[in-house]
Amino acid sequence: MKYTRTHTGAAAITAKGPGRVAGLAALCLFAIIFAFTASAFAQMRGPGSVADLAEKLQDAVVNISTTQTLKGGKGVPFPNIPKGSPFEEFFEDFFDRQQRPGRPRKVTSLGSGFVIDSSGLIVTNNHVIDGAEEIFIKFRDGSKLKVEKVVGTDSKTDMALLKVNPDKPLMALQFGDSDKMRVGDWVMAIGNPFGLGGTVTLGIISAKKRDINSGPYDEFIQTDAAINRGNSGGPLFNMEGKVIGVNTAIISPTGGSIGIGFAVPSKTAVHVIDQLRRFGETRRGWLGVRIQTVTESIADSLGMDKPTGALVASVTEDSPAEAAGIEVGDVILSFDGNKVENMRGLPRLVAQTPIGKTVEVEILRNEKKRILNVPLGRLPEKKQAAKSDKSEKMEVEKTSLLGLTISPMSDELRSRFKIAKDIEGVVISAVDPDSDAAAKNIAAGNVIVEVKGKKVTTPSDVGKAIEGAKKAGRNSVLLLIAGGKGELRFVALALKKSKP
Repeated sequence: MKYTRTHTGAAAITAKGPGRVAGLAALCLFAIIFAFTASAFAQMRGPGSVADLAEKLQDAVVNISTTQTLKGGKGVPFPNIPKGSPFEEFFEDFFDRQQRPGRPRKVTSLGSGFVIDSSGLIVTNNHVIDGAEEIFIKFRDGSKLKVEKVVGTDSKTDMALLKVNPDKPLMALQFGDSDKMRVGDWVMAIGNPFGLGGTVTLGIISAKKRDINSGPYDEFIQTDAAINRGNSGGPLFNMEGKVIGVNTAIISPTGGSIGIGFAVPSKTAVHVIDQLRRFGETRRGWLGVRIQTVTESIADSLGMDKPTGALVASVTEDSPAEAAGIEVGDVILSFDGNKVENMRGLPRLVAQTPIGKTVEVEILRNEKKRILNVPLGRLPEKKQAAKSDKSEKMEVEKTSLLGLTISPMSDELRSRFKIAKDIEGVVISAVDPDSDAAAKNIAAGNVIVEVKGKKVTTPSDVGKAIEGAKKAGRNSVLLLIAGGKGELRFVALALKKSKP
């Protein structure tokens, strides 16, 4: 058989003079175009068969079943059927299958998991085994083992580590680096959807660092690989067969896959699993601040070029942050050499830092950057109250500024609005419904604690601070507001009414 393309290339190579040069150039151009086109079509088609990869990994992916006893409720009362009635047997059979009044019943649930150590360590989601009395692991070959020990769980990242005692070493999976994965990369999920074990699905990474409000450390990988009920706890693989995520949640109005699934990235999972393995619990770093988002208006009021970092709304008493000198109104720009892009990024950085380590924290205070050294503590189980300072009460005066009617603190206002005893500042007694303040959910009974980082006790204090912001050319002014329950938050109010 004769291949025209090869023949043409040979003729061009053996030609002499200018024709040879032209022939070589044409051949190179053709090769480049062909290679680019082939690559483009390959990417459009996706990877070739993943059968070999799936076959190699499936033995390490397991099905998880749990049982739990629920107390019986009132149920449907058993009807009064005469003894010996032809309907007696029918109703007894029906009610035996239902929940009789006061009778406890056992419920089962299904999920997925995967082996990370040949000795019998298995990773899954916390919600898969939460509240379970018995947990069973079923392997691909049909064998079944009872979980001997729940090594540890972490509800904040929805991770759990289980231990079984196998007769022989198990096949174990390796974790990959989720940080190296890019949007558009191909991924493969294996799990137990709807009890159908060993199910393989393929897709791409649709997005990274998704926050779905399921916990304080949300940073999910989003994928369109089909994930359904029962996939929870199963692995999400890269094309090298390494686990880069733990499938955890889906968005679906129907309960089935619509192509929006979420996985805990391996970077997060590895850290949590390592602590569960070593300590049986998580031990997270603790800074001791309550933070909020730096919006565009807040950034403008603080003299920042763009919104970035995390704004400190309160500092916990006797915390590492207080000891290091972090103050309310500071913007945390970086932590331990890592830039803080937004508010959600800081808790993850702090939590993953070793307890006791002294870290450099870059802050912005009064439009100047500075570095503070903070020895991290351990995150306590119970929340501690945030620190606040007391100020003396002043004589009564009332005025209106930026759509707010404000007065100094008084016993009458404290009683009327049920303001906590440790909150001091200027009380907001009314809000113009058409104002920027109303649009930003400031309400009567809120207290202005600070303006532009300085404590205020009278309406004139507030007025002077607002005038100062106007003279500095600001479009907004930053207020620290105490809500009805005493929680603090920063609000940047526009100094000029926007045109309709």
